[in-house]
Amino acid sequence: MCGIVGGVFKPGAIPSVKRIESALDTLTHRGPDDRGYFFEQCCVLGNTRLSIQDVADGHQPFYSDDGDVVVIQNGEIFNHIELREDLLSTGIRCTTRCDTEVILKLYEREGLGFLDKLNGMFAIAIYDRRKESVFLIRDRIGVKPLFISQCSSGVVFGSEIKALIRLSAMSIQLDQQALSHYLSLNYVPPPLTLFQGVSHVMPGTVTCIQLGEITSYRWWQLPKGSPNLDGSTDAWRDECLSILDDATRLRLRSDAPIGAFLSGGLDSSTIVGLAARSYDSTLPVFSIGFDDPRFDESRFAQEAADRFGMLMKSKVVAPDLLDDWSKATYFCDQPHGDVSFLPTWEVAKLASNDVKVVLTGDGGDELFAGYMKYLRFFEKWSVESPTQEQWFSAYWPTLTLFSEREKSSLLLNWSQDEVQTFDFVHDLVKPFKAHDLINQALIIDTLLLLPGNNLVKPDRMGMAASVEARTPFLDFRMVEFAFKTRGIDKLSENQTKKCLKATVRDLIGDDLTDRKKQMFTVPVGEWFKNERYEYVHYHLSNLDDLGLLDMPRVFELLQQHVSNSVNRTRELRALVALSHWKDCFL
Repeated sequence: MCGIVGGVFKPGAIPSVKRIESALDTLTHRGPDDRGYFFEQCCVLGNTRLSIQDVADGHQPFYSDDGDVVVIQNGEIFNHIELREDLLSTGIRCTTRCDTEVILKLYEREGLGFLDKLNGMFAIAIYDRRKESVFLIRDRIGVKPLFISQCSSGVVFGSEIKALIRLSAMSIQLDQQALSHYLSLNYVPPPLTLFQGVSHVMPGTVTCIQLGEITSYRWWQLPKGSPNLDGSTDAWRDECLSILDDATRLRLRSDAPIGAFLSGGLDSSTIVGLAARSYDSTLPVFSIGFDDPRFDESRFAQEAADRFGMLMKSKVVAPDLLDDWSKATYFCDQPHGDVSFLPTWEVAKLASNDVKVVLTGDGGDELFAGYMKYLRFFEKWSVESPTQEQWFSAYWPTLTLFSEREKSSLLLNWSQDEVQTFDFVHDLVKPFKAHDLINQALIIDTLLLLPGNNLVKPDRMGMAASVEARTPFLDFRMVEFAFKTRGIDKLSENQTKKCLKATVRDLIGDDLTDRKKQMFTVPVGEWFKNERYEYVHYHLSNLDDLGLLDMPRVFELLQQHVSNSVNRTRELRALVALSHWKDCFL
């Protein structure tokens, strides 16, 4: 729900109303139903609204009675009903049913101490005139995006980078350090962005802007203690299902039509199965299919829909899907080598004909070891009592696109003096060394892959179609429970998601539980060799303008791929995505 943009400006630098409106225009897809803004002295807050809770009375910004506190948010507080009842029990009355008013009233009562009470996905901005401060708050896992930049006119922020750039009129320059990390990981890892001077507000943090100064602290983080929950027990399975069931129930709250994305995989089937328990009518579900049977999951999706009595709508996509890659990059702000963004946008557009909200299965793979890369690595690698450095060095190749050596031949200005992506990621996981190695691998993807790529996909592609995606697996109770569970219970005996499969087997059945993991992507590698060869050749040539890449090496990758000597699908996808980003923003 919604998009936000704002800033704290130096005296005399406050933007005009025309520029504020222009910044809001870049977020219309996130909130086509309503918009509002506040500005005075040196502060601007703006919002575009996708009306989902309290459609009639949810206009933002929300103001305290004395006008000293102003609140805008992007997202949903799923337990807002219970929080409103708590406020009422202490004599505090809300005049609407909107969750943003609940945020305002809780802040007035408790200051920022109220954050632990929130169960939701959100990016919140609170202006407190008494403290001459703006507080930016991002949800625990980073489901909802939020970016910030300190520029010549002050400090600006927004749900999307294009909005804060429009508000500040700042110039755009490519960040070469971020580019290096992008080529390593296939996405730009937070807090970096490919826009020089623009950063992610990190998940689970509060950022304070006061008198032009920026400070930040964590209000939530993953458990750091050694996991001790035994995932093989009936008690564990009962608690897991109870948490996930309640997380799904809360995310069915909506005053607007709601449905679900359904691939027929374990995670999306589980969420649809749990939704069927709580929802009092047929839930529409949406799926994408492919002509290539290696990538097509439509029969599994239909099997799941039939099992739970859901009405499924589906669409088959073809190579012309790539024609939308540039538009998808515009909505994403940054390049992503993960081409599954495109079918996600297609299924979101399909869903937008009927609903404003969808449930998704995102997060299950990262919490419970669903990717085959985990199984392939931990089956083969065994070192008695390894150090943290030993295991990370061995695991590192499973995370990378281009190795540091490959980057040195690809990037013209690459230097060993730069912060190496290896060190960047290693420093992230070091505080979690009390965890077993399986959980450390999952923590890397939860802290980087989810907010850097996998959650960008449902948010940006859903919002591009004005559809809100909700992720029950990433309820903070589920996340904390998962990382208190032993890794051996998630990944062992040649099984991914071992304990989760045992938990949901009765719900979704043996066929959906035991089906082989299939990545949600498109056969773009084959298209590059055949019907879309000219397309990929053009976009590789387009990169020459950057002056940053060794072009003979770039075309060598294409020749290796076309000749079938080396499968370079992932590398070529990343470079094509970079070309689209250049065209959109440079």
